[in-house]
Amino acid sequence: MLPEQHRIRTSTQFKATTRSGARNGRRNVVVYARPTGEGAPTRFGFVVSKAVGNAVRRNKVKRRLRELAQTTVRQSPYGWDVVVRALPPAAGAQWEELAGDYARAWRSASSRAADRAPAPDKRSTGREEPQS
Repeated sequence: MLPEQHRIRTSTQFKATTRSGARNGRRNVVVYARPTGEGAPTRFGFVVSKAVGNAVRRNKVKRRLRELAQTTVRQSPYGWDVVVRALPPAAGAQWEELAGDYARAWRSASSRAADRAPAPDKRSTGREEPQS
């Protein structure tokens, strides 16, 4: 189980991540990643619909995705909001296949999101640049 500070809980947080975050999809998962800044803890949310299977299968997929998320939190404990959406093939995927799809989707989505992130605003530092 992910600690409370590493969980996305509200629909507003889910919407913000899925709408403004970078997205990358693979056969088993779609990962949405949005940079939040260095001080904010990395948070994860999961979407596993009934299309994935019955409650037993959905919960198994969620447990696997949580485990993968914990490895990401260990590597990047700050600065990201991430939503992982499981696709129907995830129910029958082997651990290695699911882990590989997640890792590739996370790498791609996070690098796209980092490229999209706005540069820090120099005006907010309180310093003025010399004019030429």
